[in-house]
Amino acid sequence: MSDLTTWPVLLLGLLLGSLGQEAVAQLEVSGYYKNLLVGSQTLSLYPPETHYTTDLNRVHLRFQGDMGELASFDVQYENELISGNYLATHQFISQKDINPDTYLDLQRTYLDSSNGYGRHRLYRAYVDLAFEKVDIRLGRQRIAWGSALFWSPVDILNPINPTQLERGRRVGVDAVALDWNYGDLSSLSMVYAGHTTAQRASMAWRWRTHNNGFDWALTSGRFRNDKMLGFDFAGQLGKFGTRGEITRTDSPTDGTYTRAVIGADYSFPNTLSLNVEIYYNGQGASDPNRYDFPRLFSGNIQSLAKRYMGGYVSYGVTSILLWRNNWILNLDDHSRFFSPELVVSFSDNVEGSVGIQAFGGGVGSEYGTLKDLYYAYLKWYF
Repeated sequence: MSDLTTWPVLLLGLLLGSLGQEAVAQLEVSGYYKNLLVGSQTLSLYPPETHYTTDLNRVHLRFQGDMGELASFDVQYENELISGNYLATHQFISQKDINPDTYLDLQRTYLDSSNGYGRHRLYRAYVDLAFEKVDIRLGRQRIAWGSALFWSPVDILNPINPTQLERGRRVGVDAVALDWNYGDLSSLSMVYAGHTTAQRASMAWRWRTHNNGFDWALTSGRFRNDKMLGFDFAGQLGKFGTRGEITRTDSPTDGTYTRAVIGADYSFPNTLSLNVEIYYNGQGASDPNRYDFPRLFSGNIQSLAKRYMGGYVSYGVTSILLWRNNWILNLDDHSRFFSPELVVSFSDNVEGSVGIQAFGGGVGSEYGTLKDLYYAYLKWYF
């Protein structure tokens, strides 16, 4: 392998090798191995439409430790190997080289053939400086703003597609983040996230406080080329959990628009949990003929229409068996997404799952364009 393909490993070794003996002694290593098997059909945008299977094997290693009284680090390395006839489809060939929109390119491909596709990356890599009331983080990190489940207008640095299969995974940003905890329940956060194009760098601040049982927050800044001002809240209203977000964005691409989400959740004593959200997306289109599918598939936007409703249901069938389901209804074109899943805990550190992502709707609709997907995974934590 060339230096170009091995440098994530070399950088990982350099980071860990630069630690002093005291830090190495306090080094904590954890992680997981995951095997994900998927069966589906390619989209009509990448003809010919082909039924495929693909198998992903991922090793995720996490290194955490202290570098003195004030400094700590968190480095997460991943290695993935993908196989199956999906590798020969036009859909995979078109998408495999799309890189995350980040300042640093921390991913490399080390195998690209008809028999397998291998890549590795630094998923997270940052240093944390913790003072009495100020916390500073530098590097590839996840900056979690907002509290909504499916759509989060405030979480603009790490947005997620609501139908994403692995919902817990976010690309992260290369940033300097400062949190000033000036009160017991109040803080002010400031972030600068670099970009290879200076005009697309992000700068933002977020003020957060807690009052009358609710978290309240204001967010403002420039995200890529867009200027945004937002407000969000989360808290308990009686026995119901409630949350809401609203933002106003000025974009050179999409003009000025508003996005808003409101949601509620309730948990029953028998482990049944219900979550519902209603979302308005002023960036989207009411007419399916104006949908921008290329921007959706490239990750530049996460939803196409203006009005949505979504829900999440979970129920502990037994102590080791969990049933959960995500569903979304596009209220403009009436297309729908339905995703039931069964999760089995084989032991304290091994779990498995089988699930379906079912899409429905008319020709040209958002979810009617997508293809049903069947999956199973096994995950071992260590």
